[in-house]
Amino acid sequence: MTYKINGTELVIQPTKGRWVDRQSVDIDGWGHPIYPPYREFELSWQLGTMEQAEQLRTYFSAVGSTGTVVVDLPKYATNAYTFFAYTGCVLQEPSYGAFFAEHQADMLLLVTRIKT
Repeated sequence: MTYKINGTELVIQPTKGRWVDRQSVDIDGWGHPIYPPYREFELSWQLGTMEQAEQLRTYFSAVGSTGTVVVDLPKYATNAYTFFAYTGCVLQEPSYGAFFAEHQADMLLLVTRIKT
């Protein structure tokens, strides 16, 4: 069970991965919150090599403004830690922290438009 993008395993698996809580976009007439139909998942690495940082940039550059990807993530709301291939996902531009000893610190990739 590994994180993958378009069937390719990431060079290094994330230090952390989490489903991002959805924020209500409105309230209906009965006072119930209305949520967007899609979810987001955040992948983060405390420290990575320049090769690993480049892999994230390459994925984003390939589909960043026009395409979608298939991302293997832990299945949402299940009773077992299993991975599922979510299709039609969008990658946000990766973000990076400071350099540390020829490594990239605090790498973050946000996967959006995940239909659960």
